[in-house]
Amino acid sequence: MMTLFSRTTDYVRSLLKGLHLQQYFAFVLVGFVLLTTNANAAPHNDALGAKIRDRIEQTDQADRPKTTGEWNREAEETEGKPGKRLGRIAKESGEAFKQFGSGYVKGAQETAGDIEKGAARIVRE
Repeated sequence: MMTLFSRTTDYVRSLLKGLHLQQYFAFVLVGFVLLTTNANAAPHNDALGAKIRDRIEQTDQADRPKTTGEWNREAEETEGKPGKRLGRIAKESGEAFKQFGSGYVKGAQETAGDIEKGAARIVRE
């Protein structure tokens, strides 16, 4: 009987050593601490969201819908009026392409300026 008990305890010990129980326990403990302390949550700041929305509205002066609610309202206004809807779509598409084009031109000008600065630096060296 003593031999059976000894063999069983030896088997359990070797099994526990083989499983690296300490590593699993550490992993579970860290996960528990992170989930219960809410350590990964960012502080909630309503003022920051309002500032960002104001800045977006200031920089984008286009007369196009910007939110889903605005799109839905516009769709309800033009429901059953395909001519009016096509007119708005054409107008808004023109504004969007104009805004996109201005950004593209600005980016191209900045890139060209950077290339000129790099070429001037190479010539000086």
